[in-house]
Amino acid sequence: MSSIVAIVGRPNVGKSTFFNRLIQRREAIVDAVSGVTRDRHYGKSDWNGKEFSLIDTGGYVKGSDDVFEEEIDKQVVLAIEEADAIIFMVDVEAGVTGMDEDVATLLRKVRKPVFLVVNKVDNGKREEDAVEFYSLGLGNYYTIASINGSGTGDLLDALVEAFPEKETIEENEEEALPRFAVVGRPNAGKSSFINALIGEDRYIVTDIAGTTRDAIDTKYNRFGFDFNLVDTAGIRKKSKVKEDLEFYSVMRSVRAIEHCDVCLLVLDATRGFDGQVQNIFWLAERNRKGVVVLVNKWDLVEKDHKTTKEFEKVIRKQMEPFTDVPIVFISVLTKQRIFKAIETAVEVYKNRTKKIKTSELNDTLLPIIEHYPPPAYKGKFVKIKYIMQLPTPQPQFAFFCNLPQYIRDPYKRFLENKLRDIYDFKGVPISVYMRKK
Repeated sequence: MSSIVAIVGRPNVGKSTFFNRLIQRREAIVDAVSGVTRDRHYGKSDWNGKEFSLIDTGGYVKGSDDVFEEEIDKQVVLAIEEADAIIFMVDVEAGVTGMDEDVATLLRKVRKPVFLVVNKVDNGKREEDAVEFYSLGLGNYYTIASINGSGTGDLLDALVEAFPEKETIEENEEEALPRFAVVGRPNAGKSSFINALIGEDRYIVTDIAGTTRDAIDTKYNRFGFDFNLVDTAGIRKKSKVKEDLEFYSVMRSVRAIEHCDVCLLVLDATRGFDGQVQNIFWLAERNRKGVVVLVNKWDLVEKDHKTTKEFEKVIRKQMEPFTDVPIVFISVLTKQRIFKAIETAVEVYKNRTKKIKTSELNDTLLPIIEHYPPPAYKGKFVKIKYIMQLPTPQPQFAFFCNLPQYIRDPYKRFLENKLRDIYDFKGVPISVYMRKK
């Protein structure tokens, strides 16, 4: 489970530059096409072998500075609630501003690690100027220049040091159960879906408060299978629905998705697979989680015999290239197919934890590869000699060959599709790696 770090601060202090710097440190994030949270304000990074997720709160604020004044408090409050550690960035050129003082007032009450970071410090004079930030009452500060990265090493050392230890007490037995997170944009019917399941039968064992204060875990048994259902809708209704719902639901989903095995992505049939739903879908795919798409409110859609097929086609088109995902049309109101949804999630979970014997992989796939070898590249022929599944929580396969660097993406996709056809990995992202024999 990676920790979540939120970067807060007023506009133009260099939050995004710093954010981009950190996530580019990981070569893994090259799939900008997925457009996770459209403007890419969510990413993963690691330091000293500790992985963490980064959220740049600045990216969600639209409009002018005065609109920002009221927004920033909401952003910071939300970041404080959801993150494990907070980076509060200020700008040495501007000095301490009123807005910085407002944020500092909020942060002084927090029981989580807060790192005051003074940006744009690239010479001795500015190092001296930074002293005035002691007045914010947040203790020591870190001076960095996010444009060239100086000073970030010390900050990151302290940051990963402050993360909570992974082995927390409650995780032991509860974490052993598979976790299904119900995610989606606000008002798609997430809570109603869970209530329909729970009200419908008496299989419930216990209600335990989940890892986030208001994502509630419900231990549930169905088809002779125990699992935890995580409701990300949250029990505290926000006083004003006018708040930045997009940011709010993305924040909530990030935490739920990172800590689950299968995401049940609920979408409103009357709104379709829109931008925010796609963000959450790519977030799940990026984190290599199982996915089941539930199209809710299907009772409200006028249908003929072709409607379902057409609707499904549109959704799959928007999911490309990861289209091997089960789509279930449900209506929480009429309880139509809600158990089919859970049954499908259980299947996806089994697919995600499936382990295939090395001998079987080689016996099945090597003859296929011989028939369709990788295309020659620059006159060099690639020979794949051996295949194995890696011992990871989700399906990852290593193909050992003489020239791994010459295997292109289309061929990797071909191998992935073969694995899917033969072994049924419906709903689960697969990783294919080429390794030197």
